[in-house]
Amino acid sequence: MIPLVFHPIYSQLSLPDKHRFPIEKYVGIRDELVRRGVSETQFIAPTPLTDELLNTYYSSEYVSALTAGVLDKKAMRRIGFPWSEQLIERTRTAVAGTCLTAKLAIEQGKALNLTGGYHHAFADYGSGFCLFNDLYLAAKEMQQDREIDNVLIIDLDVHQGDGTAKLASSDRDIFTLSIHSEKNFPYRKQHSDLDIGLSKGIGDDEYLTTLEQALTVALCQFQPDAIIYDAGVDIHVNDDLGHLCISTEGVFQRDQQVFSLAERLGVPIAAVIGGGYQRDIAALVDVHIQLYRAAGVIA
Repeated sequence: MIPLVFHPIYSQLSLPDKHRFPIEKYVGIRDELVRRGVSETQFIAPTPLTDELLNTYYSSEYVSALTAGVLDKKAMRRIGFPWSEQLIERTRTAVAGTCLTAKLAIEQGKALNLTGGYHHAFADYGSGFCLFNDLYLAAKEMQQDREIDNVLIIDLDVHQGDGTAKLASSDRDIFTLSIHSEKNFPYRKQHSDLDIGLSKGIGDDEYLTTLEQALTVALCQFQPDAIIYDAGVDIHVNDDLGHLCISTEGVFQRDQQVFSLAERLGVPIAAVIGGGYQRDIAALVDVHIQLYRAAGVIA
């Protein structure tokens, strides 16, 4: 049984009317999985992270100011959420969820979080709805296992994983691959180990071919002991914040490629859902659910 990490707090955040972030999608994914036959016992709830762990990898000044609610207004605007105690508790839990997913992946071979992909967060500031970078933290936590030295982070969100790239820039044992829309946020890109910026409007065939080639190149440069996969669906043709034209079937085939790679290499894979910004939550959930189909959680 493939572990699924979820906590109701993922969707428990009061936001202003018409706020751009689709906070309802996380519980929507859980509900759809249950509707399709997943047992409630398959979901595992994370425990919120402590400051001690966060301070190990991130600026203690930033962690302290953010969690205490005294971060300046400009910095909070860059994050994109109004500050609240609820926001901090949700963030601690969501990031902990990705770390738990990484741990369970090592134990079971494969595990999926029903949130995650906070790749725009840097060591000392947050950005783009991301407060703490769960991908980098999960990679470092994976490396605490004696069997895991090298971690490959595959980021297929439509936006470049700039925070992850910067955080891992001096880690030779973490390889960052980002395939993203070139003319999209963040407008100032960082340097991943392998970056591929895509032109506006590309479709399934070109995208999937590019992914196959990128994975081949990555494996020529790096031999992973584990994979962390950010499966953002803002590449979808109907996404409000993406500029690509990938179909729902294309998303499914993309996710299959990544899971097949992990299986072929015989390494554990921890997956998170990443971005997705359709306002129609049911339609958005349907695209995100392709990750769980590709992983074999549901048919």
